[in-house]
Amino acid sequence: MELIFATHNKGKLKEVQGLVPEGIKVISLDDLNMTTEIEETGTTLQENALIKARYLYKQYKKPVLADDTGLEVNALGGAPGVYSARYAGTHGDAEKNMTLLLKNMESLEDRKARFRTVMAHIDAEGKETLFEGIVEGVISKVRQGAEGFGYDPIFQPEGNTLSFAQMPLAEKNLISHRARALKKFIEFINM
Repeated sequence: MELIFATHNKGKLKEVQGLVPEGIKVISLDDLNMTTEIEETGTTLQENALIKARYLYKQYKKPVLADDTGLEVNALGGAPGVYSARYAGTHGDAEKNMTLLLKNMESLEDRKARFRTVMAHIDAEGKETLFEGIVEGVISKVRQGAEGFGYDPIFQPEGNTLSFAQMPLAEKNLISHRARALKKFIEFINM
């Protein structure tokens, strides 16, 4: 089975390719030579995941998997949340996003946060299904590690002494929010 995964992000693609079972070929937007930017106009992770999935399904009429992920910080009322990728204004500027988040948390004692991913799947017949994955943790005061992407250098998952960016991909894939949502998707397609 060929599955379009709605991303240009090589880190996300590698994560998903490492988790899906044999027999599923995951292709990215780069593989399709797609340069159109899909506007994420939703106000929730669910809405954004569905916007991307529906756009791609309409274009290619193939099974699609799209996700939206947010970092939700308790002391900031759930921010940056759905706006995580553009928290500092420019979409996908991880350094600026982390700098702003750390600045906004300088005087805060409560460092609890969670990564939440919502995946939208549309099958070959057009049926839509949503899957959610959450990992609890804390925001560290400094960047740690060089692996991963996005907020990984400042997110330390619950029960771990390492940030996501300090973990080898295989270790992160055992516990990440995306891995948890993807596991539910894989269980669903194997039913």
